[in-house]
Amino acid sequence: MEFISDWLLEYEMNPTVVKYLSTIIMIFFIAIICIIANFITKKIVIRIISHIVKKSKYQWDNMLLDRKVFHRVSHIVPAIIIYNFSTTFDYFKYWIEKGAIAYLIIVGLMIINSLLNAMIDIYQTYEISKTRPIKGYVQVVKIIVITLGIIMIIANLMGESPLILLSGIGALSAVLMLVFKDSLLGLVAGIQLSSNDMVRVGDWIQMPKYGADGDVIDISLNTVQVQNWDKTITMIPSYALISDSFINWRGMQASGGRRIKRSLFIDTNSITFCTEEMVERFKNIHHLTDYMTKREQEIDEYNTKNEINRSNPVNGRALTNIGVFRAYVGNYLQKHSGINQEMTLMVRQLAPTENGLPLEIYAFSNDIRWAIYESVQADIFDHLFAVAPEFGLRLFQNPSGNDLRTVMNESKTEIERGH
Repeated sequence: MEFISDWLLEYEMNPTVVKYLSTIIMIFFIAIICIIANFITKKIVIRIISHIVKKSKYQWDNMLLDRKVFHRVSHIVPAIIIYNFSTTFDYFKYWIEKGAIAYLIIVGLMIINSLLNAMIDIYQTYEISKTRPIKGYVQVVKIIVITLGIIMIIANLMGESPLILLSGIGALSAVLMLVFKDSLLGLVAGIQLSSNDMVRVGDWIQMPKYGADGDVIDISLNTVQVQNWDKTITMIPSYALISDSFINWRGMQASGGRRIKRSLFIDTNSITFCTEEMVERFKNIHHLTDYMTKREQEIDEYNTKNEINRSNPVNGRALTNIGVFRAYVGNYLQKHSGINQEMTLMVRQLAPTENGLPLEIYAFSNDIRWAIYESVQADIFDHLFAVAPEFGLRLFQNPSGNDLRTVMNESKTEIERGH
């Protein structure tokens, strides 16, 4: 500053003008130095670092580069230059130094934030991140660091020790707890979710209260993001997964089988004993040949042993079309390529209802993918709906308008014939 002032005074300029003009020139000089330093840092140093990182065989340094950690560090250089030149401005030295320090603290917070984000990215490359997410904990660290940074900035501008401001936080604890209530609840929930392994990224969960039905794509401090099957995103508060109930389908996904639990409703009026003609016809069905031979032999032996009079079909034991059909369905499922034979498989009757007799299929597909599961299930019931009449069984369904119209037309025809 003195050199510039002496140089201007050589031109016999007014001392007051020299004072202001030298200050302006000095400001421009400092600005040019900052621009040059920033240019060298970003265009040369950062490019060299980027080249080295991209050539490296490690992945973690690429994530530091993607999160712009090195770019944030480059902002420190201009702040240091301004701080060192603050002594040239007598009247503004104090505020320049305070401003430069505040800027350095802000840049430091930005660097720490980028480092923490990069740390999350690096952690997510490991398999353990699916079972032990740390995003919530990192967000807590961010809150603490930012809070301390704000306190340091305020203490720096006030010219006081940060410890003085920290001592007053106790009086504000109630206010802080109110402000950060969701974050505190989320932190506790995150610890419980992680320690109890209740939910992971990638799990399929259902939570009707929040309209969530899909895959968990992110677990953070305050929210759990669920991508529903219609590709919408549902945000669930983390603590809601602790306080409310939800369904996690991870067990099904890990088991390798997806449950099929659906019923055919049989019209009870179509259930009857098998005639000899029906028995002979059923023997020619591929899935029933061995069953019919074995059952017929067992029944004949029982009836003969107990001297049952078979002139009346009510006496003794006899095959029924519903029993044979149930055996057929069981054998059909055992031979089906889409059914997991290592898991529970049964065909059972449920309690009769006003809609008929429910014949329930309880089995597991051997592929948990939704589209394939639905295809296997549809394939099974397509076949069963089509084959049921071959056993003399009628499937129940409520009468439609077409059914009523057919009955009315038949009645009208009979009446006309009667006349």
